[in-house]
Amino acid sequence: MRDKQKQNKFLIGKLKHEFLQKMLSDFVSTTHLKEDRVVVGSSIGEDAAVIDMGDKYLVAKTDPITFVTDEIGYYAVNINVNDIVCMGATPKWFQSTILLPAEHTDEDLIETIFRNIHDTCKSLGITVIGGHTEITAALDRPIVIGSLLGEVDKEKLVLSSGAKEDDMIILTKGIFIEGTSIIAREKEDFLKEKGYSNQFIEKCKNYLYDPGISIFKEAVVSNDNFTVTSMHDLTEGGLFNGLAEIAIASNLGLLIKKEQINVLPEPLELSKIFNIDPYSTISSGSLLISINFEFAEDLINLLAKNGVASEAVGRFTKDKGKYLILDENNREKTMIYTEIDEITKIF
Repeated sequence: MRDKQKQNKFLIGKLKHEFLQKMLSDFVSTTHLKEDRVVVGSSIGEDAAVIDMGDKYLVAKTDPITFVTDEIGYYAVNINVNDIVCMGATPKWFQSTILLPAEHTDEDLIETIFRNIHDTCKSLGITVIGGHTEITAALDRPIVIGSLLGEVDKEKLVLSSGAKEDDMIILTKGIFIEGTSIIAREKEDFLKEKGYSNQFIEKCKNYLYDPGISIFKEAVVSNDNFTVTSMHDLTEGGLFNGLAEIAIASNLGLLIKKEQINVLPEPLELSKIFNIDPYSTISSGSLLISINFEFAEDLINLLAKNGVASEAVGRFTKDKGKYLILDENNREKTMIYTEIDEITKIF
């Protein structure tokens, strides 16, 4: 019999970086090292795999949607698109595995998910090429696992591991974007019981679209007009985990200015209601970009002209593994990050 402590040591969310790295080293990395067409394989911080197809690179991504039920098809497409465009690639071909709970599935649910996926892919010029759907036991909500392929010219490929010492770190839109929409959709009745207005709840729900969980435009604008050294979207673990993932991939340290980080009013209010840390909460829709400090202001200005707010929140340092944050009083502290997303507290 397995030791009970070992059975219970994993919490909801991503695997710990150290354990995941061991799994990749022991069972995954050795396979792609034997295949010389694999340009980027499994590694912490990289958003997708990259395969050499001759004149171009094929970029491959898979990502599940597990925290939401409402608009799950929209989430599934956009979350995968975000990772593809972070690599500088154009998203092209989408597949999905749709797992549906036996107790809560009807034709309307299935049709809604299919329509969500179809409409979202169509709006982004993506072709749906296949997938798998089944009703399964042991689920209390639908799960959609998306898989997306894209293409990129070799000279336009962007890697999370490409950040350089003294590069400025640009954050778009703010943080806790996706988490705000998830909480409002999953905990609407609770918020009403607490006296929050329909207007507040609907505004939080609409964070899905405004500011929005898609980073398509800002990633394309950044990579088309500047030599960015890395791009990374903020999923589980939020801002602090995303920063750590780039730093780990690039073998660098961090110096972050907390007062520069934009936390919008609605996310800030929800973080207080549910006692969650907005800096460590899922935030698809937020993009981290590293760029030579000489061009940071120009990039911020160009993003603003394209309707995307952004700010410089810090820089990368040579001190590998040293992640520092300056608080509101300019005091230096260690930046604490976690792979376990704060939003899991609401479930």
